[in-house]
Amino acid sequence: MNNVITGNIIRFLALVLVQVLIFNHVNFLGYLNPYIYILFIAFFPIKNNRIILIALSFLLGLTIDMFMDSGGIHASASVFIAYIRPFLLKSSFGMQYEHQTVRFSAIDLGSKITYIAFLVLAHHLILFSLEIFSISKILLTLQKTLFSSIFTILISVIISIIFSRQSK
Repeated sequence: MNNVITGNIIRFLALVLVQVLIFNHVNFLGYLNPYIYILFIAFFPIKNNRIILIALSFLLGLTIDMFMDSGGIHASASVFIAYIRPFLLKSSFGMQYEHQTVRFSAIDLGSKITYIAFLVLAHHLILFSLEIFSISKILLTLQKTLFSSIFTILISVIISIIFSRQSK
């Protein structure tokens, strides 16, 4: 149990540091910005308490907001995806999730990409809707959501492949 807690603390801190020190400075064409810190929410252990995940997601988003001076939009988007995560897990993994047998290190690449894509799209749609907060700029919101999502999904899948432990 302590091993799991320590691993989650290290993952939390590592993703915050990588996001703040590296990925916050990546800004292609003015609207391509990867947000890989959501991998903490994506790969948080399924069997843990949902309230803990939502609280940690709020803390994660608030930490990113403090470094980016963004007024709580990352906290809001993070809490939203933590809240809808069970639905996304069920739609991505089906019966594996129902029987609580999902192990992120052992799932096939297609299911992993689908799950990450749903999570990232939901996060980015909320994030950019709150950032722009104007119905007249809905096309800009969708454009930023689409392109940043593609970039974030690509980097997130690469990171998850590199750091996944294959059990053979």
